[in-house]
Amino acid sequence: MGPGLERPAEPGTSRAAQLEPLKQRAAERIDEAAERLGALSRAIWSAPELAYEEHRAHRELTRFFEREPPAASWAVQPHFGLATAFRAEWAPPGAAAGPGALQLAFLCEYDALPALGHACGHNLIAEVGVAAALGLRAALEGVAAPPPVKVIVLGTPAEEDGGGKIDLIEAGAFKDLDVVFMAHPSQEDAAYLLDVAEHDVTVKYYGKASHAAAYPWEGVNALDAAVLAYNNLSALRQQMKPTWRLHGIIKNGGVKPNIIPSYSELIYYLRAPSMKELQVLTKKAEDSFRAAALATGCTVEIKSGAHDYYNVLPNKTLCSAYMENGRKLGIEFISEDAILNGPSGSTDFGNVSFVVPGIHPYFYIGTDALNHTEQYTEAAGSEEAQLYTLRTAKALAMTALDVIFKPELLKGVREEFKSKLQEEQLLNRPA
Repeated sequence: MGPGLERPAEPGTSRAAQLEPLKQRAAERIDEAAERLGALSRAIWSAPELAYEEHRAHRELTRFFEREPPAASWAVQPHFGLATAFRAEWAPPGAAAGPGALQLAFLCEYDALPALGHACGHNLIAEVGVAAALGLRAALEGVAAPPPVKVIVLGTPAEEDGGGKIDLIEAGAFKDLDVVFMAHPSQEDAAYLLDVAEHDVTVKYYGKASHAAAYPWEGVNALDAAVLAYNNLSALRQQMKPTWRLHGIIKNGGVKPNIIPSYSELIYYLRAPSMKELQVLTKKAEDSFRAAALATGCTVEIKSGAHDYYNVLPNKTLCSAYMENGRKLGIEFISEDAILNGPSGSTDFGNVSFVVPGIHPYFYIGTDALNHTEQYTEAAGSEEAQLYTLRTAKALAMTALDVIFKPELLKGVREEFKSKLQEEQLLNRPA
């Protein structure tokens, strides 16, 4: 225990005055568990699993909490809303129970990418969430009269494909949470990035097979439709806003050169800064898909993905607290200009940010390699990444302590969340 943590606060001492030793204890606990945390991360990294199929990673994580001493101290729900989701919960002994307890959740991701494995470092996201929860718990155990609070870890599968967090939102998993925390590996440290809204679409063209040499005029070429659609969208880029993105592949283009392809399939991702702009881009893309069908005589089927990913609503109040704690640990954050002018992706955390206030910072892991590359896969499993991963977990745990012991901070977080929601509703209102 850190100095003074086993003793009650002196009369008249505010909870805020206890913060520094509590933060120190949180960081110490994370360091004490470093070997086990690293082993957990490597176990997930070494056996990558795709969205909704993360059975081994799920087992490693739930067992970690089930075996965390003292025995059975975490209440674990191993299949929470989804087969590979989970919820682990702990409350300080002696804290007032009931609906008024502050519920803080750390989110873990652990799905991988096809062929590349953990090229987005989701094993490290899982490690950060677990580590931060352990640190926060250790700090609260040292408080003589602990506040009414629940420390929750949510295992959220299928971020790379499908949107597991959206499934969990629909199942009510985020309904009673007050603040959520997670962090994502990157090439730099940033309290937030401009993660944008995303819509994925599968386009299927149906034509008619025929011998490509003997009587091609009898065929209807579905591959031609796919190629025209691909080129239509490439031409569309000239009229797109600089913040819009579209990118796709031709997944199926036929079976043999001497057979007119009767079927082709494309998969596209469309991205824009807001849901309203995303709807405009989606309409333009779908017009391009239909135009290709008309030109070739094919029929077309356009199928949207199960979920749209919303843009992330950053909570600057929470980000400021995180940056203050991070700087004390030696984290050097990129500038606001770098954030505004830098690259962005999409995440189902965006949908969460419309339901509950939270933070989704990015952290450096010791490499300049880019996400979704073989080099980043290697880096995510390296020993060097551990220093940066655990440092980020400490900053998250420390920020959670600020939320608990600084009522004005929690009030500001909630007020900004409501304000951002109102702004977004106005932005996305039909013209």
